[in-house]
Amino acid sequence: MTAAERTVLRVARPWLGRLIGGGLLAAGTELAGLALMATATWLLITAAGQPPVAALTVAIVAVRTLAIARGVLRYTERLAGHDAVLRIIAEVRARIFATLASRPTRATDRSGDALSRLVSDVDAVQDLLLRVLVPAAAAGLVAVLAVIGAAAISPLAALPLAAGLLLASVALPWAASALSRRTAAEVAPLRGALAVDAIDLTAGAADLAAFGATGPALARAAGRAATLARLERRLALIGWAVDGAGVLLAGATAAGVVLAALHAGTSGTLVGVLAVGTIAAVESALALVGAARQRTQLGGALARVAALLSPTPGPVVSTADGVPGVDHVSVTYRAGAAPALADVSLSLPPGRRVAVVGPSGAGKSTLLAVLAGTVRPDAGQVVGAGDPHRVGGLFADAHVFHAPVRDNVLLARPDATDDDLAAAAAPAGFLDWVHEQPAGWDTEVGEDGGQLSGGQRQRLALTRALLLAPEVLVLDEPTEGLDPAAADAVLAAVVAAAPGAVVLVTHRLSGLDDFDEILVLDSGRIIQRGRHASLIAEPGWYRDQWRIQQADERGYLAFAP
Repeated sequence: MTAAERTVLRVARPWLGRLIGGGLLAAGTELAGLALMATATWLLITAAGQPPVAALTVAIVAVRTLAIARGVLRYTERLAGHDAVLRIIAEVRARIFATLASRPTRATDRSGDALSRLVSDVDAVQDLLLRVLVPAAAAGLVAVLAVIGAAAISPLAALPLAAGLLLASVALPWAASALSRRTAAEVAPLRGALAVDAIDLTAGAADLAAFGATGPALARAAGRAATLARLERRLALIGWAVDGAGVLLAGATAAGVVLAALHAGTSGTLVGVLAVGTIAAVESALALVGAARQRTQLGGALARVAALLSPTPGPVVSTADGVPGVDHVSVTYRAGAAPALADVSLSLPPGRRVAVVGPSGAGKSTLLAVLAGTVRPDAGQVVGAGDPHRVGGLFADAHVFHAPVRDNVLLARPDATDDDLAAAAAPAGFLDWVHEQPAGWDTEVGEDGGQLSGGQRQRLALTRALLLAPEVLVLDEPTEGLDPAAADAVLAAVVAAAPGAVVLVTHRLSGLDDFDEILVLDSGRIIQRGRHASLIAEPGWYRDQWRIQQADERGYLAFAP
């Protein structure tokens, strides 16, 4: 058993009893089918001799009983097995989602690949349990009992039956697995890549068309699709060949059993029973071939699932009680790359207003992500991370759901009243727009807020952040998309409405006069810190940028010394 399979089975442990029950019911179904074939064969051969009807009564009743039992057992087995498996994959998907949501974002992460892991790869867990483990256990049990039954009729006939079942349950499954292993390992990653291509072609259709890149992108996707089709055809051909060998093996085993039984002097009726029973037993054992082939094909998908069920532990981050903030925090996204944050410290007691400024790529958004707990630092401590009621707010590219305005805002506090919504919307400048809409708070905003302007979308996200009312309100470019006059008014109102500390990331330096502290980041390091008045009085990035922005807004040139 592989490490990935062990990881999945650890998740399935609470439902192991249900799975065992499903396996026993599956074995009962196969045994009922085997007994039905043997009894029916005995009945037909015996009836050909025209004995009294009373001699056939038990067999007739047995055939009817076994036929009904087979259907009932099959239904019950499917019910029990699927009940257990659906519970297990729900738990697996929840754990994968939690892992994806909590781990640091990596440069190699793609939304299409994550979707493939949550959907098709998790389906591999279902296939492992329902199409591999349960059928394999049932087939193994039926094979043992079939040999015991044959030995009770003719010990000599049991020998070729045991040999045939051994080939069907060991040699053929091994061959099926060996022949398809290499090809199957390529399928799951290729499906993930195709999911990425589909999202890129859909979400980026306009940009691809604008730059004339639609054709090459489609060609790449078509190439992957053709490769996937070729691999799946190869797997189908291997399956056809192995299945054909299984049919030949069933016939050869039946012939061997008949010859052995005749040699042992077994009656003709029982020879017929042994022949038909052998075919049924070998066909049941051939389920192991399908299970082995399925297991091989699932290997890549299960490894991708297991990687998210057993994530590599991140560095320890302190989330103890105390004043929220960071202490000597450093973050590096890639090995060997320059740090996104280097030895940054910041304390955020109640009521403190802090602005974080600096050039693009300086580490401003990373600092907010560390404060909120969505990025784990490589060194240092964080207090308050991971609890949105302690540190939360508006982050870059805040998502707007395809739902009414009310549902989007209530994400922050589901029990909020309309008065609470209004109190949060007013400082963001969103309340007047809501009152202008015929449906008010129930206005649909479209997918990703597509029915809103950029400014209204940003005001909705601000409203949601204010409704959350955390101890530390983090705001990443909260006035993006607003004109300068509206931006200053909204920022002042939002900061005034915040009940606790505020951390503002912004490129716009206007309106920071009353902030308690301003941090200037560059290449992940704090190069300046202080109040607005002191920073514009000393040479440095802040004064230069302040002069440039003032000159731009007033319409004249500014020359930095």
